[in-house]
Amino acid sequence: MTAPTPVIRLHANDNVLIARGDLTLGQQLADLGLRVRAQVPAGHKIAARAIARGEQVRKYDTVIGVADRDIAPGEHVHSHNLRLVDYYRDPAFCSDVRPVDYVPDADRATFMGYVRPDGRVGTRNFIGILSSVNCSATVIKHIAEHFTAERLAAYPNVDGVVAFAQGSGCGMSSPSEHFDLLRRTLAGYARHPNLAGVLIVGLGCERNQVASLVESQGLIPGENLHTMVMQDTGGTRATIAAGIRAVEQMLPAANAYTRQRVSASHIKIGLECGGSDGFSGITANPALGAAMDILVRHGGTAILSETPEIHGVEYMLTRRAVTPEVGQKLLDRLAWWERYTAGQNAQFNGVVGHGNQQGGLANIFEKSLGSAMKGGTTPLQAVYEYAEPIDKAGFVFMDSPGYDPVAVTGQIASGANLICFTTGRGSMFGSKPAPTIKLASNSPMYQRLEEDMDINCGLVLDGELSVAQMGERIFEHILRAASGERTKSELLGLGDHEFVPWHVGIVS
Repeated sequence: MTAPTPVIRLHANDNVLIARGDLTLGQQLADLGLRVRAQVPAGHKIAARAIARGEQVRKYDTVIGVADRDIAPGEHVHSHNLRLVDYYRDPAFCSDVRPVDYVPDADRATFMGYVRPDGRVGTRNFIGILSSVNCSATVIKHIAEHFTAERLAAYPNVDGVVAFAQGSGCGMSSPSEHFDLLRRTLAGYARHPNLAGVLIVGLGCERNQVASLVESQGLIPGENLHTMVMQDTGGTRATIAAGIRAVEQMLPAANAYTRQRVSASHIKIGLECGGSDGFSGITANPALGAAMDILVRHGGTAILSETPEIHGVEYMLTRRAVTPEVGQKLLDRLAWWERYTAGQNAQFNGVVGHGNQQGGLANIFEKSLGSAMKGGTTPLQAVYEYAEPIDKAGFVFMDSPGYDPVAVTGQIASGANLICFTTGRGSMFGSKPAPTIKLASNSPMYQRLEEDMDINCGLVLDGELSVAQMGERIFEHILRAASGERTKSELLGLGDHEFVPWHVGIVS
């Protein structure tokens, strides 16, 4: 095996190269006839040739900005000399749609899941407690804390009792987009296949009344869905006691569920990335995309989100839209974001986070290049609003912010029963009731944070595996996790504080 080169050329038309490791001032790249003109960290870019001021800078043969001044060959290319310039991108609706080579039903991969009465399948078996308003958040946390491992020992098929507290539900405009969005999110969790039973607790005087929440969302109280209101139940202590009794009543039925072998077509993956670096778009994101292509062929669903993080590369998705209407819906959501963030120093307008900058990503266009790769290459079947129930299989898009907890909350509310989360800097994230699988983009970070990372996609960069081979490895890991193998974030106990519905409205 030949030694990896110091820099990576992603496309023949690119005028930048990616540093595989740290480059030193004056280092000679003899094969390319280049001398490095700065200290360049791993994952960052250098000029492959002279780039004139105003000339487009291309990575993966995609424009990520223009040179803000003349850039010499071998010079570091980053936010100090790269300017973001928006430009027209032809959506070319449906032009890149390719038929999916579906695996016959009888030959599809399988996993061990929890089959619910309506036919949906869970990958975990929790009892969940939801607060209609922040005012009942403390109560639901105390109810959940009562159910320690010792108290649940008699119910070995129950993964736990988890509280989904949130900070809204009152002091808000209603009816409003925010009000509807919150209710849709709560309802998505209440009917999630990873929850065998649900308790919803309200205060009593909030705008998001429990009774109207349940009625408006088509939820049906019964043996596996209980509701209570603190002002009617007798206050804090009385509600905690009543809540404990309600959960105790649901535990036997929840424990009666056992895992059954089912088709991988029941797997719905929420795709997320956070703390991205210059390698994310070379290793973890395309490898996850390859895994999603496999999942789609087996009848499963891949949910791409983080709308600000496809800004600049949306044409890659509109060209794969199955109809012009699907492609236009995606553009409509981007137009909403443009209005929503107008005049703000937000990611949609080009400014990426500190970690992204440190990792080699200069602006949102460059970050979007990697982010979009998580979705693979199959047709875009549908575009959904935040937390809207996903009713189509295959590759789909759900509108959301790029902020990880908010995006993942929406994906889970939409029906995702697993999350795959790529990271280059080392994001410490976990989720419930759908567990998170973490994919590291580079080996040094994976080795440093192995307790938090599930899969090392840096093996692609190291030359040990191809992107396709890594995709196969990710798919096999997904099947094991869906069958109950604990993820690193589950082993660490993460997920109790990552329920964060999207707050888009006023607080009054």
